[in-house]
Amino acid sequence: MTGERNWAGNVEFTASRSSRPQTVGELQEIVSGAHGAGRPFKAIGARHSFSAVADTPGELVSMVDLDRIVDIDHAAMEVTVEAGITYGALGAELHEHGLALANLPSLPHVTVGGAVATGTHGSGSANPCLAAAVRAIDYVGPTGQLNRWSRDVSEFHGAVIALGALGIAAHLTLDVEPTFDVTQVVYRDLPMGDALAHLDEIMGSAYSVSLFTDWQRDVFHQVWVKRRRATGASTPEYHDAWLGLAPFAKPVHMVESLSADSCSAQLGVPGPWHERLPHFRQAFTPSVGDELQAEYFVDRALGGEAIRRIHSIGPELAPLVLVSEIRSVASDELWLSGSYGRDTIAIHFTFVDDEPAVMGALRTIEAAIDDLQPRPHWGKLAAMEPDQVQSRFPRFDDFTALVDAAR
Repeated sequence: MTGERNWAGNVEFTASRSSRPQTVGELQEIVSGAHGAGRPFKAIGARHSFSAVADTPGELVSMVDLDRIVDIDHAAMEVTVEAGITYGALGAELHEHGLALANLPSLPHVTVGGAVATGTHGSGSANPCLAAAVRAIDYVGPTGQLNRWSRDVSEFHGAVIALGALGIAAHLTLDVEPTFDVTQVVYRDLPMGDALAHLDEIMGSAYSVSLFTDWQRDVFHQVWVKRRRATGASTPEYHDAWLGLAPFAKPVHMVESLSADSCSAQLGVPGPWHERLPHFRQAFTPSVGDELQAEYFVDRALGGEAIRRIHSIGPELAPLVLVSEIRSVASDELWLSGSYGRDTIAIHFTFVDDEPAVMGALRTIEAAIDDLQPRPHWGKLAAMEPDQVQSRFPRFDDFTALVDAAR
C-alpha cells in the first residue's frame, strides 16, 4: 500500500501504486497503462470524502495538478475546466470575468471533479446539487480514450454522478451566469418547534439558509442566511430581526467554541458570490479538521419528521456531535443524486474523531428514520449495508447497466 490517507485520516487507501499526472495526455497514458497491467484505478482530488468511495487496490491517481480552466465561453455561458480545480480557485477566476456559478459547496477547497462524482451539494430550496450544473464530461476510459458525455447524449443523467465507475473525469463543462453579490447574516436561537412548523417557509426565505444544532437544546443555535444582491451593492444588509430572531453582533463559527476567522464574512456586508456562498474561506483549514462526517437526504415533505426523530435521540448523540447542519436542496434528474426526483432536506453531522462510536451512532440514526427512506451521501460515512444503500436510489440498476454497457 502507498500509505496515503484521506483528509480526515480515517481512510487509508489500499492502492498499491499512486501517480500524479501533470497533463490530460499524461493522465490518459497512466490510465491506459494501469488497465493494460490489470490494475483498477480511481481518481482522488481534495481527499475530502470520508467514505472509501475513492479507494482502489490498484492505482490511485491524484488530480490536484490538473487544475486549469480550459475555456470560458461568454456566448454559450459555460466554462470548461480540468477536474482537479477547486471551487475556490474557479470562483475567483469566474468572478474576474463577470461570471458565476449558481451555487457552491460549504468548503471551497473541494475539487469540481470530486464534488460532481459524489453528488455534493450547496444550499437553497431552489438550488439543485452541484452536479446539476454539468453540461458535459470527458471521461478517460480504460484504454486511455476520452469518452464525452453531454446533455444531448442518451442516458446523460446517469453518467454525471458516477462514483468513478465510468473512468476518470478529465474535463467538465459547467453552466455559468452573470456574477452577483451575496450578504450573510447569522441569527441566534430559532426555537426548534417554530422551525419545524414552518420548515419550508424558513428554508425558502433566502437564497441559502442553514440551520445549525448540537441536538442538545430545543433550538437551532445558529441560522445562516445568505441573500442574493446585485453586483456592486455597498450598503450592509444587517437586519435587526428576522422571524423575531436577533442577529449576532460579531462573526461566529457554527461550532461556537472555535474562532470565526476561518468562516466567510458575515454581518450583512455584501461581497462576491464565491466569498459568501461557502461557509469557509479558501485561505484557512477547512471546517474543524479533526472530525468525521455523515449526511442523509430525505424528502423535503418528510424533513420535519426526520428532524423530530433525530432530536428525540439527541442525548445519545450529544457526546459525539460537534455540530449538525440542516440544508434544503432542489430536486434533479441525476440518477445517483441524493435529491433525484424529490426536493430534499439534507441532514448533516460533524462528529468527533471516534469512528467506532460514530458508526454506532449512525446505526441509531438510520434506525430512527429508516421508514422515511433516507439516502446517504456517497462521500460520507453511513452504516447501511450496500444493498440497502442501492435500494434508496430508484435508478441504481439502470446505472449499473449503463456502466456495464460502457465497458
